[in-house]
Amino acid sequence: MPLRISPDKNQPSVAIEIPLEQPLPDYDLHQIVLPTPREIDAVLVSQGFRDLVDDARGVLTELIANPPPLPNSSLLVDLDLTQIPHFEIVQLTGAICPGDEEVYRPGLWIILRDVMAPQKQSLGEIALEHVHVIIEALVKRLGLI
Repeated sequence: MPLRISPDKNQPSVAIEIPLEQPLPDYDLHQIVLPTPREIDAVLVSQGFRDLVDDARGVLTELIANPPPLPNSSLLVDLDLTQIPHFEIVQLTGAICPGDEEVYRPGLWIILRDVMAPQKQSLGEIALEHVHVIIEALVKRLGLI
């Protein structure tokens, strides 16, 4: 899945774009590859997509409160437990995601911010690793893969 995680420069936040790669019949999202952004707008305002966003917010809130452990294969070691990131959801909404060959997909746009990190400082490697683990768990729990 071509999800994008883009840390902000000089801010303790990160933007995440998760394009839908497969239909989600549970959300009545059957056609997810469309030729124009205008057609994606119709998907983003559908009840099924709004339900997906609501479910994503609930799952993400839970994952932020109880983050999955970092993988054992991680080379990152943080002995200072006070530096564990404390994320908040700044934004969670629908997105129009450009795809290959001039097609567009609906997706999720998420912005997370570490409320305990110093302002005007980018997220560190450990915080970014936490973001990756949280987003991977979100994608898996929502069945987006």
